[in-house]
Amino acid sequence: MTDIRATALVAMLSLGLIGGCSKGAEPPASAQAPAAGQPAQASAPAEPASAGQAPMVTGPVLETMNASNYTYVRVKTDAGDVWAASGVFPVAVGDRVTLALEMPMENFHSETLKRDFPLIYFTTRIGREGEVPAAAPGMMSAHGMGGGDAQAGGAPAGAAAAQVTEPVAPAPGGTTVANVWANRKALAGKTVTVRGKVVRFNGGILGRNWIHIQDGTGTAADGTNDLLITSDAAAKVGDVITATGTVAVDKDFTAGYAYAVLVEGAKIDLK
Repeated sequence: MTDIRATALVAMLSLGLIGGCSKGAEPPASAQAPAAGQPAQASAPAEPASAGQAPMVTGPVLETMNASNYTYVRVKTDAGDVWAASGVFPVAVGDRVTLALEMPMENFHSETLKRDFPLIYFTTRIGREGEVPAAAPGMMSAHGMGGGDAQAGGAPAGAAAAQVTEPVAPAPGGTTVANVWANRKALAGKTVTVRGKVVRFNGGILGRNWIHIQDGTGTAADGTNDLLITSDAAAKVGDVITATGTVAVDKDFTAGYAYAVLVEGAKIDLK
């Protein structure tokens, strides 16, 4: 696998996530045994996972570097060293961090760093011990509804996000973000048009771009203010776009990336 381009997660979640172009397929369910000196599989996390969430591990940072819009860290855990990457965030060697073991990627090659990683986690939740951000709304785990939107679907933790300060009018004949959420079961498999402001973007993840839009409808408390769009087209954070695609519900991409509702294969108009 090569670098995965992202401008921001995953950020949504994405969801690999490093500057470049992704040629990887869906991550396998299990990882290879790492080579000597490389991170171990974190198969026995130091901290138990909460229901519906990825396992969490905590430990000191042994190595860190930034590449493109992402920060890489090698963390010492009870299960061995773990490599993880997320949106750029301040961290130094010796800091103790906690991270979610989301989106495992085997045999990942970073063109930016000119480095191979037998196993790396592209996580949406990472922070100093005791300060890990909560999973963003809009995503459920592979085991059911959780609190997370890996933003890889959305943006990774620490990635830039736009704010919707005033309502965005629906496109002619279109609908709203809140309406898609409220009527998702009835809309499943149907084509909808939704207009909103891009608040997060991740490109080239699992062969598609992941775009989160908001239009001022819905509520942040339950995540109904935010809608994930997948598309071959690109957009920038802050753009107002009109997206036309097919509604999917309870979509599971594996590796902890499952969504209650999203709009797939959308055509994007930058207006």
